[in-house]
Amino acid sequence: MLLQANELTISVPTRTLLEVKSLEVYEGDRIGLIGKNGTGKSTLLHTLAGEVEPERGEIIRYSTVSLLPQLKKHTGHKSGGEVTQRYIQQAFSKQNGLLLADEPTTHLDQKHIEWIEQLFSQWQGAFIVVSHDRAFLDAVCTKIWEIADETIHQYVGNYEVYSVQKQQALETKRQAYENYQAKKQQLERAIMKKEQKASRATKKPKQLSRSEAKITGAKPYFAKKQKKLQQTAKALETRLEKLEKVEKPFEEKPLQMHIPFQEKLSGRNIIQVAHLDGKVGNKMLWDDANFFIRGGDKVAIIGENGAGKTTLLRKLLTDKEHVTISSACKIAYFKQDLTLLDEEASILDNVKETAIHDETLIRTVLARLHFYRDDVYKQVNVLSGGERVKVALAKLFLSNSNALILDEPTNFLDIEAMEALEKLLLEYEGTVLFVSHDRRFVEKIATKIIAMEEGELIFFDGTYEQFQQRNSEDKRNVEEQLLLIETKISDVLSRLSLEPSKDLEAEFQALLQQKRTLQKEVAGTKLQSSPKTW
Repeated sequence: MLLQANELTISVPTRTLLEVKSLEVYEGDRIGLIGKNGTGKSTLLHTLAGEVEPERGEIIRYSTVSLLPQLKKHTGHKSGGEVTQRYIQQAFSKQNGLLLADEPTTHLDQKHIEWIEQLFSQWQGAFIVVSHDRAFLDAVCTKIWEIADETIHQYVGNYEVYSVQKQQALETKRQAYENYQAKKQQLERAIMKKEQKASRATKKPKQLSRSEAKITGAKPYFAKKQKKLQQTAKALETRLEKLEKVEKPFEEKPLQMHIPFQEKLSGRNIIQVAHLDGKVGNKMLWDDANFFIRGGDKVAIIGENGAGKTTLLRKLLTDKEHVTISSACKIAYFKQDLTLLDEEASILDNVKETAIHDETLIRTVLARLHFYRDDVYKQVNVLSGGERVKVALAKLFLSNSNALILDEPTNFLDIEAMEALEKLLLEYEGTVLFVSHDRRFVEKIATKIIAMEEGELIFFDGTYEQFQQRNSEDKRNVEEQLLLIETKISDVLSRLSLEPSKDLEAEFQALLQQKRTLQKEVAGTKLQSSPKTW
């Protein structure tokens, strides 16, 4: 055991964040810590590290503990990615028994996230890591701690296994609710039948003869029968009252949205790019890009930091010479500065300002993003960064547009909000272009890929998984070509040793040059999984 916490209470001035009876961390533990924004993930790490005192309880540390904080001090002119990398290198160089890492992939592109995955996978000690990157959690974690309802729920497995368990739990709740409803309706029908029979019990049935009525005495007989039926009905009512109530699990209703000109645009070219250069100042990011986007496409733009992803978005919106946009295409652009929001207005008023849908649908979309009931009346200036992002996305989503251009829409979103946005975009029938470093988000949404690799803009008509397979196939093809070249070189060398000639020497030199070129391609492919330092 490396760390133990007992009867732990962690609070902030306005409320209690966490109450946990017991927490234990053992050698080799690889724990992913998840939860909504504001539930206390960072505060818990600082408390376990000894930098914040809990309101109540004790924490016993049996090993050295190091903390990689989320908010990192920027020095000089280094980028956010460079600062993150420096902090990670320092944390891993200490080789403490327990590493507490808060959002270690912040500001990093995919190659450097994969590099960090390797570091965590090779880490000899235990770690607790806070991350909103589900692919990262799947790659490095064997346990998940979820903060919810002011406590910690523990699951064995990575994030995908956790998701399956959560889905199974939801299905169990849904089945329990259906069983409850069936039993409740059965009892209600039985009560109604008994009450109806009781109300008819004092009436003499038509088939009863006069002699039978005289023998039994109609009134006392049927009064007794009525009382018995009423008693049975009362017993059933008692059973109904004692029936344990099961609340209906929340179910999202499918969205019925009106998207302007969508039928006209669906499947047709709406953005045509011809000979578009990615030049910024004296730097050429890419050269001579040519591609088109059809109505209904969902296009992910991926690449390293500084490759020109945001530059491409801006050029699509401003370059009239090389970019042709259909007159029926109405674009809504999400920028990270969130300038489209009025901070003095409420969430609802911000969205209604540009919405073409009624308030019912507006509230439905806001509820999908976890703004429930009176939450919609909160002013934007009291919201967190992640909440403001959700309001801005809802505003664009419900506006008079049929194409969304989103620059890093998942920044500042917790996993739950990210998955809610995924569902909205999957149901959205319009066109979406988005920049993201979140691999799982790209996997789920994209139907086409624009990749920026080594100064080249590659347009791929297929999913992210297919794009990755293509890279693997390219590598295999290069390795097969290399093997063939080496066989030819061996053959030429054997012939040269027997009958030297200028033609054979020239052929040998040409094969050597081809071999060097192919070896560079193989080396370049390998570098993708082990990115160079900054």
